[in-house]
Amino acid sequence: MPSSRRPTYAPPKRSGRPGAGNGSSAEPRKGAGNPAPSDGDVITASRSMTDPSEPKPAKPRETSGATVLAFPEPRGRRRRKQVVLALGAVIALVAGLLVAAVYSPVLALQTITVTGTKIITPAQVQAALEPLRGRPLPQISDADVSALLGSLVQVKSVSVEARPPSTLAVAVHERVPVALVKQGEQYQLVDVDGVQLATTDDPASAALPVIDGGAGAIGQDLFRATAAVLGALPADVLAKLSNASAQSVDAVELKLVDGQTIVWGNASEKELKAKVLAALLKAPADPKNPVRVYDVSVPRHPVTR
Repeated sequence: MPSSRRPTYAPPKRSGRPGAGNGSSAEPRKGAGNPAPSDGDVITASRSMTDPSEPKPAKPRETSGATVLAFPEPRGRRRRKQVVLALGAVIALVAGLLVAAVYSPVLALQTITVTGTKIITPAQVQAALEPLRGRPLPQISDADVSALLGSLVQVKSVSVEARPPSTLAVAVHERVPVALVKQGEQYQLVDVDGVQLATTDDPASAALPVIDGGAGAIGQDLFRATAAVLGALPADVLAKLSNASAQSVDAVELKLVDGQTIVWGNASEKELKAKVLAALLKAPADPKNPVRVYDVSVPRHPVTR
């Protein structure tokens, strides 16, 4: 630590005679730059002494005297925050309502209505969908209904509509029978894909043509070609047919109940051929020259003979 002692220096007394003292005869020169000290003057000097073993005092940290001013938040930012909070509250509310609706027993299925059935009955569809009863309507999808109706081959597709609080409306789109195939003493109703939809003992009750031999006798290719032709015909023309046959996929022939023959050809342009045939069948008949053959194999140039 700094010493408190202050050393002093006192010059020796000079005699007034030259050469007195320690033998020095030279007297300091007086000059403007070196004033001679007068008798009795004391020259003092002080110096701070520090102990090198002692640690230096820590330098005090500077503290800022600045004042921080708090500015108000911009109005646009506050408004955006309010909008975000409001949207979050709305989303949370909607999510809660959806969860409540999905699992609420208030929306449990109790009634199943069925429309669009002709070959099968609504009771068959309702029985197949019985496992869905009691399940909340939001949990029932078209896929669930289609899976349960998969055992009913007559059903091609379905449309499902939930009618809260407890009704499920099912619109059935059935496969359309286009022909009869004789199997023993019975006739099977088949669609264009050859799917067997129903059976009957009286072919006249179905008002459909009979495919000679069926798929087992004429082969799958010929059967599909014939069924595709029948599927393109409108219902009123289909009801006038008695049977259908095919020597090859390019030689499909149809027979009307009146005995006339329809030369159809292959299954190409079947929609145009069906329109041309319908127009020919509506033309007035000439008793003197009755038509025996309707040839629509080239639909843009049909021939009757």
